[in-house]
Amino acid sequence: MIERFFRSKHFIPKEFHDTFFDIDFDQLYKKGIRLILTDLDNTLISYQEDIMTKVMIDKFDELANQGFEVIIISNNRPERVEKYVRGTKILGIGSARKPFFKGIKKALDMASKTYYDDEICLIGDQLVTDIYLSNRFGIYGVLVNPIARKTEKFYTKMNRRLEERMLQKIAKKHPDVFARLKLEKRR
Repeated sequence: MIERFFRSKHFIPKEFHDTFFDIDFDQLYKKGIRLILTDLDNTLISYQEDIMTKVMIDKFDELANQGFEVIIISNNRPERVEKYVRGTKILGIGSARKPFFKGIKKALDMASKTYYDDEICLIGDQLVTDIYLSNRFGIYGVLVNPIARKTEKFYTKMNRRLEERMLQKIAKKHPDVFARLKLEKRR
């Protein structure tokens, strides 16, 4: 059972970018993506922030105008997610328990319509939660660098240790993919 968990292919993202803002959303749209599920902490904001900035509000408005629906899916407390999305049209889920399916299923139930798996993208900063979940669920996974690793909680720091081992394993077993995704730039 544990060997299945540690298969490196489960931890390989479809794309890797430095930040959420570096993602080519036009390309995602051309690929048929219509629902963006995004992590909150260290993907959109650091653990020290809790309010959506004007820049992020504008980005979410831009994504909506492009035809995307966006839902935040976070393992953090529901109150934190609710505070972040308050006053916006963005939906959010806390206590998502990624990499388990509970939170993603809840997000899909909240979505404005039913989406096929190939229309869904999960964006996050962790291989062990976000990318592992996207691969197991059969949706498009985009990895971004964490915003501020120094502010991470102890459980995220534990995940980072496993992540470092998985990146080494990917580099060894899938060097072409590692190079194509530029995973050596992972911070």
